[in-house]
Amino acid sequence: MTDLPLSGVRVIDAVPGVLGAVGRLLGELGADVIRIEPSGGGADRTAGATVSGVSLSFVAANLGKRATTIDLPDDHDRLLALAREADILLEAGLKGLDNAALRAAAPMLIHVSISDLGTKGPWRDWQASDAVLHALTGGLSRSGLPGRPPLLPPGQLALETAGPQIAVAALAAFIRRLRTREGERVNVSLLEAGMQALDPGFGLSGSAQSGVPLWKMPRSRTDERHRYPILPCADGFVRLCILAPRQWRAMHQWMGEPEAFAGPEWDRLMTRMTSPDLLPAITRFLADKERSAIEEEAARRGIPAAAVLDAGEAVRTAQMTARRAFVPVEIAPGRSLPFPNGTIEIDGARAGLRGPAPAAGGDARFAGERPSFDTPPAADYPLAGIRVLDMGVIVVGGETGRLFADLGADVVKVENGAFPDGQRQSLDDAPVSLTFAAGHRNKRGLSIDLRADRGKQLFLDLVRQADVLLSNFKPGTLASLGFDEDALSAVNPRLITVDSSAFGPTGPWSRRLGYGPLVRASAGLSRQWVYPDDPDAFCDTVTVYPDHVAARIGTLGALSLLIRRMRTGKGGTASVSQAEVMLGHMAADIARRAAEGAGVPVEKGEPAENWLLPCAGEDEWCVLTLRGAADRAALATLAGGADRAAAEGWARTMAPDAAAAALQGAGVPAGMMVRVVELPDSPGYRALGTFREASHPLVPTAFQVEGPIAHFQHVPEPEQRPAPRIGENSAEILRDWLGLSDDAIAPLLTDKIIEQAA
Repeated sequence: MTDLPLSGVRVIDAVPGVLGAVGRLLGELGADVIRIEPSGGGADRTAGATVSGVSLSFVAANLGKRATTIDLPDDHDRLLALAREADILLEAGLKGLDNAALRAAAPMLIHVSISDLGTKGPWRDWQASDAVLHALTGGLSRSGLPGRPPLLPPGQLALETAGPQIAVAALAAFIRRLRTREGERVNVSLLEAGMQALDPGFGLSGSAQSGVPLWKMPRSRTDERHRYPILPCADGFVRLCILAPRQWRAMHQWMGEPEAFAGPEWDRLMTRMTSPDLLPAITRFLADKERSAIEEEAARRGIPAAAVLDAGEAVRTAQMTARRAFVPVEIAPGRSLPFPNGTIEIDGARAGLRGPAPAAGGDARFAGERPSFDTPPAADYPLAGIRVLDMGVIVVGGETGRLFADLGADVVKVENGAFPDGQRQSLDDAPVSLTFAAGHRNKRGLSIDLRADRGKQLFLDLVRQADVLLSNFKPGTLASLGFDEDALSAVNPRLITVDSSAFGPTGPWSRRLGYGPLVRASAGLSRQWVYPDDPDAFCDTVTVYPDHVAARIGTLGALSLLIRRMRTGKGGTASVSQAEVMLGHMAADIARRAAEGAGVPVEKGEPAENWLLPCAGEDEWCVLTLRGAADRAALATLAGGADRAAAEGWARTMAPDAAAAALQGAGVPAGMMVRVVELPDSPGYRALGTFREASHPLVPTAFQVEGPIAHFQHVPEPEQRPAPRIGENSAEILRDWLGLSDDAIAPLLTDKIIEQAA
């Protein structure tokens, strides 16, 4: 690839640890990223599992960057000189940074400042860990099984998903700078970014919720394993996602059409989910079959099924091999391990590895000419005037469009009245579900028949006027309607298209049914989301990960292509594989497994420990993270001992927020388990203004929604226009985008080429 979208964009990266992935993402898309660190290198170079003295997590977060040594405050002038040449500065509490001097020296810089829990409010001095973020963002309260303690998800998902949201905020601010010639300060809290990008309680939720928002779920954890069951078979486990009646009928036929399940009532999902007999019968049927055989036959019959793999198996599948999703990276002379080959595809090719992680002690500088940009008129919102055709459905599709709408774009949700977005479904048959109302705000609605020739031509007329087209159908769906890449680019060579699919647009699995639970099974996450003492008690059904973060990756690709279009005038394509997004978040663990499998020594150091402490009250918990000797000493002072028994005895008589506050006061990262319904009234969120009240004409009472993706100095907060009914704005859109008169629109309505909500 010769013209990566962010070529010429200059980034200073002063973000340690997992969140170094923010700069890595920008680098994969073409930015020149210089990591700054003190003499001898940052502490993250030796954190976690190491091979040949190199931290695997450091490599995963810093691939493709260059490095320079800056010791603050002594080298502050050198930092300012570098900032004058930069476009974006990413930093997370950079000690010794003089913000006033930075603004004076580099007034057009996009300064992205990352804090743990925000810059104001009672939690502003608290320290976060991934486990603490899970506790404070509502995720922990839903993870696990009834009657058992809550279960921390595997890996560092809160931090990993926060990274792409921060990158989106940075590029949005940069686009606004190109339009206004004005710098920007962007404040991001991991509390908010982790909550929004992983599994937000007040945003879009999975189709299995049937429109019921997460904040309406029961207070205690519920056993959700029946929704997307994982069943034993001859050589492990498989997951089934039998949702539609046709899928059930195919399964029933495969089982030999047993009479016990032959009635029409079994077409109903609720009948199947509540049956005490069906899953045992399916389990007996699958018991003597191997995973690969089940997958093959299920695919032939149109039954959604996937083998439950571990991360090592997932990387070696035919799909990941064909797509070269992981490639060898030399981490020390003569020693290579597999790492992700980029996160996204641009113009049909991977925006992949651009080099190894940098060695310590570098002296990198920005060089070359700065590109020039042909920008739209100045506007407060970064995407004001950008026209988006949003064909996305359910979570990842709907969320991508919502991000564009919140940043000021004119987003048209394209639907067909006969085939509405499944996110509109509601258990109580409400005209609009609460999750749809929250997750599709600020859009307009167009209902159009894309199976009719006149509908196809009308859609192409809209494409001519569009800047961005979003979709997340199974690969090939748009082409089957006559809208393949060549047809779209012929109509509008400036068009930017973004598609997201389960396994990517190419490879032997590209046409597989891509429900999120199947992706989690195939990518190794389901196998990890278990209790340590009960490895067959799978608990990942509570989440829709990676939908929300995949939406942010797609948005990041689109924003980068918009920047390139300002430079070249050309459009382009961005493709996201949800499975590869997920596997990328396991990069260090996959490299470790590969090293151990090859007999390479792995030093694990002193790992951080996360403890769940029972507190006063029913099912009340506090999470703490012990990073080393200092944290253990602080705990011992508080609890009279540094062992788990002492800590549990100390916390058991305390309210969880009091226990968390005491631990944080002693310098130990900690957080109380907050339930989703409690988030808006929690003091940390109230201080930051994370949530706000919204209304919809078809919803009888006001409800809470998320605020902006970051706190910008100049970008206004998102508007709060209600989510559209199907076709609510059809005629209006044709007038605005195409200049059609009412007389021209009337026959389109009469012939149902478009439909207009009453």
